[in-house]
Amino acid sequence: MKNDLSLLVVTFFWGLTFVTVKEAIEFIPPFSFLFCRFSIAFLLLLLISIKRIKNMDLKTLKSGFFIGIFLFLGYAFQTVGLKYTTPANAGFITGLSVVIVPFLSSVILKIKPEKNVIIGITLAGIGLVFLSFQEFKISYGDFLILLCAFSFAMHIILVGKYSPKMDTFLITTVQIGTVALFSLFFSFSESSFEFNIVILEALIITAIFATVLAFLIQNAAQKHVSPTHTALIFAMEPVFAAVCSYIIISEVFTLRKILGCLFILLGMILAEIKINRKFLKK
Repeated sequence: MKNDLSLLVVTFFWGLTFVTVKEAIEFIPPFSFLFCRFSIAFLLLLLISIKRIKNMDLKTLKSGFFIGIFLFLGYAFQTVGLKYTTPANAGFITGLSVVIVPFLSSVILKIKPEKNVIIGITLAGIGLVFLSFQEFKISYGDFLILLCAFSFAMHIILVGKYSPKMDTFLITTVQIGTVALFSLFFSFSESSFEFNIVILEALIITAIFATVLAFLIQNAAQKHVSPTHTALIFAMEPVFAAVCSYIIISEVFTLRKILGCLFILLGMILAEIKINRKFLKK
């Protein structure tokens, strides 16, 4: 229960960030924002785990870097995608990672997907069509967010594989440092910017609450919670994103968008719930 509640708090902050990042990247280029966010987070983590650094070994460094690559890809696709789509769309499409996790797990482990996973993927796919497709084409921003969902799904799987064997602080620090490093590299091609209160507020929320505290909690909780169970709790992220977007920036929800959101949410939940086989045979 304690681990579930902790992951739910993490999910709330991640939902909130869709709105704050959307507002911030109106004033700062995406990769520059990511570099600032993850550099702050990396320095804070170094301060927290300074006494543990001496325990860093090559295995932790390599594992953290590998996991960090997918974390970077997830945030890169998401942040750039937010320039071209709404926070609610981004939240629900990112939430597809919940459906993708059991599917990728079955592919990687060579296990046939359960029927509930197939049903969940089908419903989520229908929801994606309602939410994002116009004239049989997915919008550019929503496509980038879809790539983000695949990247985050791989991150969840890899954290579940490696974190139980590693020091939580150290592997989290390496992951965050990896994202900062790649963000710095890509930021060189972006234009200059000036700091303002919107950027500052977004960095505080994303760097401290949605990165440092969130990933420490996630890596610690996933020592005791399976990747698929974690993904089910993360299903609340798009709900929080939609609520925050409605309250803070008054995002409009059409009937088509609401149907899309509901189908995706239902697919996300069904993908994680064991459905009675006798019921499926009727």
